[in-house]
Amino acid sequence: MSGIIYKTLEEIELIRASNLLVAKTHGVIAGLIKPGVTTLELDKLAEEFIRDNSGVPAFKGYQGFPNTLCMSPNEEVVHGIPNESALEDGDIISVDCGVLMNGFFGDSAYTYCVGEVAEETKKLLRVTKESLYKGIEQAKIGNRLSDISFAIQQKAHDYNYGVVRELVGHGIGRSLHEEPQVANYGSRGRGVKLREGLVIAIEPMINMGTRKISFLDDGWSVVTQDAKPSAHFEHTIAIMKSGPEVLSSFAFIEEELKKNNVEIV
Repeated sequence: MSGIIYKTLEEIELIRASNLLVAKTHGVIAGLIKPGVTTLELDKLAEEFIRDNSGVPAFKGYQGFPNTLCMSPNEEVVHGIPNESALEDGDIISVDCGVLMNGFFGDSAYTYCVGEVAEETKKLLRVTKESLYKGIEQAKIGNRLSDISFAIQQKAHDYNYGVVRELVGHGIGRSLHEEPQVANYGSRGRGVKLREGLVIAIEPMINMGTRKISFLDDGWSVVTQDAKPSAHFEHTIAIMKSGPEVLSSFAFIEEELKKNNVEIV
């Protein structure tokens, strides 16, 4: 596939550094996600933390997006705009964070539980997260791009969940979105052959019900058509000789959740 920019080891280390700041930003807000907090409050904290640590929020101003974080509760799939509505007990919220630092981007997303969440919904989160790692397992030299896509789709379909098709993962580096597009569905053995130095953001968006989505009038927010919950997890990974290497991290998130006695899905 033309247009793919393969990264040197030095560039991969710079992308890793950007993703470390993304991971730490998630950690800053992870312990604060609870009933009563507003997404706008969390967004402001994230922006301050990123700027205080020599980064720039990657999403703020990107194609006109107004905020630092994409915050998408419940049936919102992605690209939700932070606002002054308080989170409620039983909600879930997908938080997508991007950072630009030293000329390279980092990007990672995690779906959080707010208070006591229904078991059926927690299962959706768990399966979506597992589908991310199933996709990552296939991100190795010699495989095809669609081997990642197929692994994600197969995991989701085992539970009769809907796999969003209109929104996909992507290459990442000096630009937030680069080639190739990384779909979350498809047949094995298709697309570009994976090579060392490819850096991509893999991000399954999985719905409890229909895969069908709608775009809201705010120009950003995407929702499920049946109003059932959607989950979203994302890692930035590099394809190396030794196998796929995750450059982002959920460790800071999960450390905060443990501190607050929040179940990790």
